[in-house]
Amino acid sequence: MFDPVLLRTFLAVAETLSFTGAGVQLGLSQPTVSQHVRKLEVASGRLLVSRDTREVHLTDNGDAMAGFARTILAAHSAASTYFSGSAMKGRLRFGTADDLAITQLPRILRHFRQLYPQINLELTVNQSGPLYRRLKAGQLDLIFIKSTAGRETEGIRVRRDNMVWVGHEKTLIEPGSPVPLIAYQAPSVSRQIAIDALESAGRTWRITCNTREVSGLLAAVRAGLGVAVFPHTLIPEDLVKVTNRFELPALGDVDFTLLSNPTAPKEPTEALIAAIMDRALVRQ
Repeated sequence: MFDPVLLRTFLAVAETLSFTGAGVQLGLSQPTVSQHVRKLEVASGRLLVSRDTREVHLTDNGDAMAGFARTILAAHSAASTYFSGSAMKGRLRFGTADDLAITQLPRILRHFRQLYPQINLELTVNQSGPLYRRLKAGQLDLIFIKSTAGRETEGIRVRRDNMVWVGHEKTLIEPGSPVPLIAYQAPSVSRQIAIDALESAGRTWRITCNTREVSGLLAAVRAGLGVAVFPHTLIPEDLVKVTNRFELPALGDVDFTLLSNPTAPKEPTEALIAAIMDRALVRQ
């Protein structure tokens, strides 16, 4: 019913919120992009995009169409790959730091499985340190972890982010009192960044919550038990940056990095790396 060409153009508009930007992304002229969107609106019988002289945004029907378009194109690509005789097969053991699960990563993995249904994707969620050790021990094929920026590290840097202090808007720290710190259990990149920054600034601190998972860390912050450090682009909407409010020290940057095992299956590993690198990883 819906032409894949029109769907691809529409998704480019949905992602860029720009007819010109979509054209640049697809190598099409702006009038052609507009024509494709109009044809899709005619085919669906709904207004999908609202636009004026200043901005472009999707209507409610446009949001729905974007979801359907991704599903349709994923199925189309998977079918094409499968019946072309080049479908990838094999086992891929993938590990990711748990706080990266609140990025677009789950959506990327879902799309990857739709594209390559014959790849047996095994997911491990843990802290960056244990994942790195398991990779080196040959127990994982590919990992997606955080590491302190500026260090010479192997692998592929997906993006760099600034670490910041995060708390609930009603959290209080009395002047002169130790900083109540919510942190992952050691060893942890973010835990060490927080402690090093506090000690370098001469600030006293106390651990008010030790946790292994991002869900536990966020629950403690939301309960007002203290403050935590978090990548800036991953701050949940119900929490706030509190660096200036409590005069907390700067924390520096962290890299989101992909590392692979040299003995890992080459094609599946490269396909998943490409899938992750193709999208900017931000909060869903």
